[in-house]
Amino acid sequence: MTSDPLLDGYRIPDGSCDELLETDGRPREHVRALLAALRRLGPEALTDAGRRRDVIFMQQGITFEVSGAGGERRDRPFPLDLVPRVLTAGEWTVIKRGLAQRIRALNAFVDDVYHGREIVRAGIVPWSLIVSRPSFARPVHGIRAPGGVYTHVSGCDLVRAGDGSWRVLEDNVRTPSGISYVLENRLAMTRLMPELFAGQRVRPVENYPSLLLEALQAVAPSPDSDPTVVLWTPGPLNGAYFEHAFLARAMGIELVEASDLVVRDSVCYMRTTGGLRRVHTIYRRLDDDFIDPLEFRPDSVLGVPGLVRAYRAGTVAIANAIGTGVADDKAIYHYVPEMVRFYLSEEPILENVPTYLLSDETVRRWILGRLHEVVVKPTSESGGKGVFIGPQASAEERADEARLIEAHPELYIAQELVHLSTAPTETGDGRLAPRHVDLRPFAVFGEQIRIVPGGLTRVALREGSMIVNSSQGGGSKDTWVLADGDLLEGLPPGLAAREPPRLPDVRYGGWHGQAQQQQQQAAI
Repeated sequence: MTSDPLLDGYRIPDGSCDELLETDGRPREHVRALLAALRRLGPEALTDAGRRRDVIFMQQGITFEVSGAGGERRDRPFPLDLVPRVLTAGEWTVIKRGLAQRIRALNAFVDDVYHGREIVRAGIVPWSLIVSRPSFARPVHGIRAPGGVYTHVSGCDLVRAGDGSWRVLEDNVRTPSGISYVLENRLAMTRLMPELFAGQRVRPVENYPSLLLEALQAVAPSPDSDPTVVLWTPGPLNGAYFEHAFLARAMGIELVEASDLVVRDSVCYMRTTGGLRRVHTIYRRLDDDFIDPLEFRPDSVLGVPGLVRAYRAGTVAIANAIGTGVADDKAIYHYVPEMVRFYLSEEPILENVPTYLLSDETVRRWILGRLHEVVVKPTSESGGKGVFIGPQASAEERADEARLIEAHPELYIAQELVHLSTAPTETGDGRLAPRHVDLRPFAVFGEQIRIVPGGLTRVALREGSMIVNSSQGGGSKDTWVLADGDLLEGLPPGLAAREPPRLPDVRYGGWHGQAQQQQQQAAI
């Protein structure tokens, strides 16, 4: 607790560490300048900036779909907390090296699963577990992805435990989402809260679209110097459509739906007003099941008939590769540290949260006796669906969960409860309170692995909650990675120290007008 008026009543939950304060209530050294800037602004400036944020996000379409009380669907502004999360250059170095290591191992695992199965032959991962995963894609067995890259885009979820160490909570190498919010959060922060950046050396994130485009071009199965890359969206009704349109526009590529693509003679083409144009790389934002009705779900109206045939022929790259989801199944996650050792002959830089497979009867009995202490997750769900947090559950809820586990133990894993770190979060009155956070950094894999500094910090906006997913009421923060002096060499003079642009008054055009123009462009 601290006597600082801005942090009046700020109490770090038992078992958690805080991103802003030491255990004795003193600000951590690398955030002192940020805290001083927040004090100068005061509560009124924070609440005023929050109101402008909501207006602008609705105008610009930076929204998230939620269910109303009557079951109706409605858009709300994507919740951006205006107090950034700050990481030092040193801890970011550990994170990015650990992520790159993990992504290389996961990529090798996917290749191995659909080819030699060496990790199975070594007795490390059971084949019966792999083939039972819903995301195991039999139609692509034996197909090697162009360039040998499967995990083109990754977004692993990290948490900081109570002892300050980083742990990987989940791997997302299927169709990870959220990068558009990283970019829009930074743009919004520089315009809404420019005072916070004064004197800070924050590493930029706006080069992600160019990094992604380079990676997608690098895996194109063609000697052409200018391969055609498209972003394939299920359409405007998809909850992440804003991100699809945003990324396509930022990369300068076409946003396509199934009706825009056709396969002829095992080659994929895009329909244009000038005729058919060959497509070399597809960045797809829909699940395997819907990609090709000839190979997966025959009732899919979102897919392109014959696309898997073109992929099998090696004439088109698909990012992420078909079948990659087998690597981010929550049951497979248990084995990732062993994958690092097996494929890379290295020790993991980032460890897992201790995880238990409930298909093992001995383990299951032990966990059922500890339901009040652990977290239970369905293996094939995402977005926080079905997560059971034992310490917060009633006796009746624990009994219900035990029945579910007993009925289908292979569908669940258990994890030790990690007391997520907390970060100062504005509560609506301009004052700050601790809320639990995680971190989803984003990496792209082409000729090499590139990781954007920071990532998406997700925050549980409800007091005491550890569910940070947006679909479950969570929000986000801008994530700052502070740069060392040597990291700034080679950048344009004044890049890190420049004064961020001021936000024009939304009543007089400015960003308001830009937002309307961008909405129109996204709809075209």
